[in-house]
Amino acid sequence: MGSESRRTPRLLLRGGLVIDTDPHPTVHPHTDVLVEEGRIAAVGAGLPLDDTEPGLEVIDARALIVLPGFVDTHRHLWQAVLRSAAVDESLDGYLSRILGDLAGRFTPADVYTGNLLGALECLDAGITTVQDFSHVQYSPEHGAAAVEALREAGIRAVFGYGYPVFDEGARRADWVRQVRAEHFPSREALVTMALAPVGPSFGTPETVREDWLLARELGLPVVVHVSAGPVAQEPVAALREQGLLAPGTLYVHGNSLADSELRLIAESGGAVAITPAIEASMRFGAPMAPRLRRAGITTGLGADAVTSAPGDMFSQMRAALTSSHFDGAGDGETSTVRAADVLRMATAEGAAALGLGDEVGSLGIGKSADLVLLRADAVNLAPVGHDPIGAVVTAAHPGNVDTVLVAGRAVKRAGRLVHGELTGVLEAAHRSAERIAALN
Repeated sequence: MGSESRRTPRLLLRGGLVIDTDPHPTVHPHTDVLVEEGRIAAVGAGLPLDDTEPGLEVIDARALIVLPGFVDTHRHLWQAVLRSAAVDESLDGYLSRILGDLAGRFTPADVYTGNLLGALECLDAGITTVQDFSHVQYSPEHGAAAVEALREAGIRAVFGYGYPVFDEGARRADWVRQVRAEHFPSREALVTMALAPVGPSFGTPETVREDWLLARELGLPVVVHVSAGPVAQEPVAALREQGLLAPGTLYVHGNSLADSELRLIAESGGAVAITPAIEASMRFGAPMAPRLRRAGITTGLGADAVTSAPGDMFSQMRAALTSSHFDGAGDGETSTVRAADVLRMATAEGAAALGLGDEVGSLGIGKSADLVLLRADAVNLAPVGHDPIGAVVTAAHPGNVDTVLVAGRAVKRAGRLVHGELTGVLEAAHRSAERIAALN
């Protein structure tokens, strides 16, 4: 990794305001967290350790909020070099401009730059795990570049190999097999692979079956956009009819799905990733968080596309919470979604949605030390004592992120990313953006 970060064998976060998220968000004031060999070894007040012990690094966390790292369950990282290029576009405008026009101009080098910039943006804002829905795979080289950038950044990621939406010729099973064999020969600690096909809402039953069987062949989970149509009005039922409905599938959006479809997702052991900022701005439909809560479906949050919306999890949590207040639209019902629920979606539930619940998302002993530390003494957060969970969800922003750890390795310290080539990444991003926009 082109970074100056390192993993300390033993790290003690002393006296922080700790918020764990499993089984539900709970606040623990004046609490220590001990990290050993990249994993959480102990959590408690006044851990009996000598702070001067050789080999033990101590961080004074008394002015910090200590949380599990955020989990982004749906994001197109390659689009980081197209930031804010479609802010005022409708969904059709986004599809036409970003996926129909600009996506085809991306070289593998552009994908590498976009993914690296996007992953560093995640880390800078406390997102330690991201599901990269990479529907820009115009060649195996594009896939190799995307994966290389994820590893270079040092983020935990589920790389979703996706087919370009408007290029049927790039839907190549042999390319998927090649990327799987060359870059994922075995399960890796930080970067793993999924298949991100077009799916039953937008593809024919024949192509859907081919894609799902390919995922089974390669042992890959499936991440898929779903809506009621334009092809299958009941896409989840369509999967069931073909014998393709399986646990571990991550469905994205689904605002227009009927309740019967949500029941199928729940019964099959699937999960849903929602991107409330994008879903609102592009008018996908009613907010999903309350419906998913009532259906008992594991739910994660995602930034989706920085072409059109913010890329940090604080913005997504606020969008999820505020949009959920419109549940019932004037009929007097109280929203089923609270700040604690939203924080859990951004951490423990998001991890579970990606099949990583045993590894990250909470502060359980033995879990990976993927952590984010926020400045509790910042003017926009202090005083946090009234409701620390509410403060994180409604008041915090990326500027409050002081330190970020992934598997015990510092990727951000004292408010600054520690990636050694950050200036070069930004320069490359400007070059890619200028070249892509200038092409005719």
